[in-house]
Amino acid sequence: MTTTRVALVTGAAAGIGAACSRRLAQEGIAVGVLDLDEARCADTIGAIEADGGKALALGADVSDRGQVKAAVGKLRDAFGPVTIVVNNAGVTDFTPFADITEDLFHFVYKVNVLGPIIVTQETLADMKAAHWGRVVNISSSSAQTGSSKMAVYSSSKGAVISLTRTLAQELGPHGITVNTIPPGSVTGTIMADENISEASKERLAATLPVRRVGRPEDIANACAFLCSEASSYVTGQLLGVNGGRVVT
Repeated sequence: MTTTRVALVTGAAAGIGAACSRRLAQEGIAVGVLDLDEARCADTIGAIEADGGKALALGADVSDRGQVKAAVGKLRDAFGPVTIVVNNAGVTDFTPFADITEDLFHFVYKVNVLGPIIVTQETLADMKAAHWGRVVNISSSSAQTGSSKMAVYSSSKGAVISLTRTLAQELGPHGITVNTIPPGSVTGTIMADENISEASKERLAATLPVRRVGRPEDIANACAFLCSEASSYVTGQLLGVNGGRVVT
């Protein structure tokens, strides 16, 4: 008898997180759709259930351990042990370097770095018990290249890449793989749609080898592979899904 895998996807109400949730559900995985506001998860849940999948809406601030623990408990009670984690929740920032404050720094790092640490810690016992686990951290191509007016954000995502490589070494003996996807510019996300104009997207697309900006589904397809049995010999890796941005 095959046991249904259970995944927790953070920042999953829209954009990349929603696409990853839908894609994993298509693979027969039960998905905990987590966002800061549980009510915002309704569309993602509806899409999964309409396609015959299993999903549960969860509300939590990923940087608050108590909230995360409660959300993981609800997911575990509903579907069973959580052995797949997609750490997608994050915040961005476009503050010039000279204007960065300590409060801003702590806020961004609390969500973007501490958040994945807390979420992974709170699901780690389930993965260790199963001697099987998949952790996928969504970082950013700006961590690879740098990006003007994004010193705090880019460096926080660089920390996520380092965290990924460290956890891959520490958790590998337990059957747990840990990888990171650093997207390039992706349309259909709150982060991109609020901060990047259509004209800017067109200019960016013209510089990329594939001549288009990304879609959430591009990231979701890579995520599904890294969460699958097919990726069992892949860990500590950075799978860039960016249309060739970092090679131009």
